[in-house]
This record gives sequence, structure tokens and C-alpha cells, in this order.
Amino acid sequence: MATGARVVGTIALVLVLGAGAYVTADAHDVVPGPLTLEPSPTPPPPFPTAPGAVDAPDATAALTVPDPQAPVPAPARIQALVDELARDDRLGTPSRVGVVVADQLTGDVLGTHLPDAGRTPASTAKLVTAVAALDTFAGDATVSTRVVQGEGDDLVLVGGGDMMLAADKGDPTAVRGRAGLGDLARATAAKLELAGTTSVRLRWDDSLFSGPAVNPAWDPADLAAGYVAPVTPLAVQIGATRPFRSAEDYPPRYPFPAYEAAQVFAKRLTEAGIAVQGTPTRTVAPEGALEIAAVRSAPIPQIVDYLLETSDNTITEVVARLVAVAQGLPGSFEGGTQAVLRAVQQVGVSTAGAHLSDASGLGKGSQLRPAMLVDLVRLATDPSQPKLRTAAIGMPIAGLTGTLADRYTHSPARGMLRAKTGSLQSVTALSGTVLDADGRLLVFTVIADKTGAIGQAVPRTAIDEFGTTLASCGCH
Repeated sequence: MATGARVVGTIALVLVLGAGAYVTADAHDVVPGPLTLEPSPTPPPPFPTAPGAVDAPDATAALTVPDPQAPVPAPARIQALVDELARDDRLGTPSRVGVVVADQLTGDVLGTHLPDAGRTPASTAKLVTAVAALDTFAGDATVSTRVVQGEGDDLVLVGGGDMMLAADKGDPTAVRGRAGLGDLARATAAKLELAGTTSVRLRWDDSLFSGPAVNPAWDPADLAAGYVAPVTPLAVQIGATRPFRSAEDYPPRYPFPAYEAAQVFAKRLTEAGIAVQGTPTRTVAPEGALEIAAVRSAPIPQIVDYLLETSDNTITEVVARLVAVAQGLPGSFEGGTQAVLRAVQQVGVSTAGAHLSDASGLGKGSQLRPAMLVDLVRLATDPSQPKLRTAAIGMPIAGLTGTLADRYTHSPARGMLRAKTGSLQSVTALSGTVLDADGRLLVFTVIADKTGAIGQAVPRTAIDEFGTTLASCGCH
């Protein structure tokens, strides 16, 4: 009995000592348990609460409706101003001057001179392309430059209508240079490396556009001066042979912009670790070819804004061809001009008597009625036409932006007039809007296509004086 008691006592002592050791270990966090010698943690902050949902404020239109209570200028007074402008010797003979001034809100014509006689529009023709493109494409529409798998170890660089590609890295904040060939090359190289491909032959495909790349109606001197480039669906920085120094700079252009773009892409592929065999050659990508990588341009409305502000001839021609392709027409000069005229007619603007030899207004032979241009501007400034808004706000602002930055700098029209300029040899034009002194928004077009002037200074001065008068006139 005594031996059994000692055994039981010994076991109990061992258990007590073991329990005490475990408690000590638990307190020092050596073994799991509820005890600890560590200080109590700071209580966490309360869970944040979000403010209650509230109704969003009413949306405001980007283009407000003109004040219908603002006085309408008296037609007799506006007509007198128009007649005076038409007789101005600085614009040549009155028979070659077309003028229309209308009220934006009502469409009532306030003054005209030969409104329905066809005139050479010069770059005011870009308004046709702008409205057509905005009505044709969605606001987020872009064009892509792709790389697809060709036959064997061929890669095909496929132009989708972006002539503003950056030579290396694209800039997501830019319009010209939004997509970059360097980015495309690196994305392509990454895919090829995954497949174990280290060497390729490069082809390029510019078949989206057809017909001549240079319009026969263009003056060769304009091409040589860099005012326009051969039109292709694939180019680096609009085919420029050097960087642009400013928005209004006209660098010389490569004669074959698509080939130059392919050369740049080959260089970027090589830098990314993919060997390119031989020299890139032209081809047509196989139908349904596997896409390897792609980059996308700025949205079409931003491109339209760019072509209006800078009056870029090449990009205007590209956009017109994209409109043609969207309509199922050839992506050519003829297809582009047909498509843009058809598109504006479908939105309700009469194209009677209209003829375009190109979309940019650079070529000889185009004819548009001043009344048609006024109708286009009025439509673009109509708040009920939100798709066309860029054509209204993309036009240069007098004394501030684009091709009007150095005009109206000391005029009451500064900041009050927006318009598309037009300039060719012996042709000076302006078409847009002007807010008069009473707060009435007017739309206007002036085209003088036989000025006989050497340069643009003299006829522009006459037209700018007219714009200034409209802006400062309380002509009710």
C-alpha cells in the first residue's frame, strides 16, 4: 500500500511540475496557450464608414444652348457689312467672293454674297471630313497597327490607318505618337520568345488603302515642301524625315512611309532580341492570320481635333479613307471624297454642287458652296448633335490656338471666334463661329478664290477685319 501511495504521489508531483512548466512556457509564448507576458495590443481603429449615397448633380452640356433672348443682329446691317467685304479690293473681284452669315440658333440667314456659287474651299474642306468621320465612328473608336503570323517564319506588320506612330515608345497622353512601334516590337518579341522563336523574316501589309498615294491634283511643290505626305495606312510620325519642331512645322516626308515604318519596326525587333532576316518586303497578310500583338491609335475624335487645329493635310486624307472603308468603299482618294460627301448628306447637309478632288482641300479642282459650309458649322455647333461636338470645339480659336494663334491677337474677336482656315495660292477662306457683342452666336463662311494676292497677309487682313466687326458689333 505504501509503495502504491508513493507511486501515485510521484506521478501527481510530476504532473504538477509539468503543468507549472507548461504555464511558464505559455506565458513566455514558447508553446500555444491563452497566457502571455506581452503587453495588450492597442485596439484597432474603428472600421471606416462611407458617406451615404447621394443623387448625382444634373449633367451640364459641354455646348450650352445659345441664349434665345440675346438680340438678333438686324439683317440689313449684316448685309451691309457683307456687301462691303465683297467689294474689298484686297479679296480680288466681287464675283469670286462668297460670304454667308447666319444665326446659329435659328439658322436664319442674315447676310450673303453669292452663297450658292461653288468656290475653291482650300482647307475649309476639312470640315466635311471632320463631320463625316465623327458621324461615322463611335467616340472611342481607334485604329490598330498589328503584327500577325505569316507563312513559315514570316511576321507581317499590318497597317490599320495610323500614320502617327511613334518610332519607339508611345505616349498615352498624345494624339500624334499615341501608339509606338517600339512597344509593338517588344510585345511581339515577348510572344515569340515564349514560342522559342528567335529569328524571323519581316513583311509589311499596307493593302487597307488602294490607288495612288499621291493625288494628281496636288502641286508637286507642296509635296516637296512637306505640306503633305504620300498617304498610306502605316507610317511613323506622318512620314516625316525629321522630328516636328512645332505643331505648324512641315518637315520633308519619305516617299514610301510604309517601307520606312517597316524598317523602324525591324530595328526595334532586333533591339528586343529577335533577329530579322534580310530586308522587309511588302505582302498581303493571310486572311484570318493569328494576331501576335497590336497597338492602338488615339480615338478618332481626338484625331479629328488634331487635323482641324493643325490643318494637317495627310491625316485628313487618312481619316477620309477610313470613312470610305467603313462604308465599304475603296480606301482611295476617290473613295474617300465620295464617302465624306455621302456621310454629311446623310446627316442632313445638302451637297448640291459639291465636288472634292481630295479630302484636305490641298488639291486643285474642289468646289463647295459657302452655304454648305455654314450648314456644316451650324450642325456641328448644335447641342443636340453630341457626336459632332469635336468639329465645333476642334476649330482653332482666334488669337489663341492652332492656325489662328497668330491672328486676331489684338482684336475683340480674340477668344470669341472659332474657325477653320483655308489657304492656297490666290485662295483665302475662313469658316466658323463668332460670338457678337450682344451674346448672339453667329456662323459664317468667307471664301475668296481669286484674290490675286502674293501671299496670304493682305486677304487675311480683310477677312479678319470682317470677323472683328462681327464680334464687336451690337448690330440689332
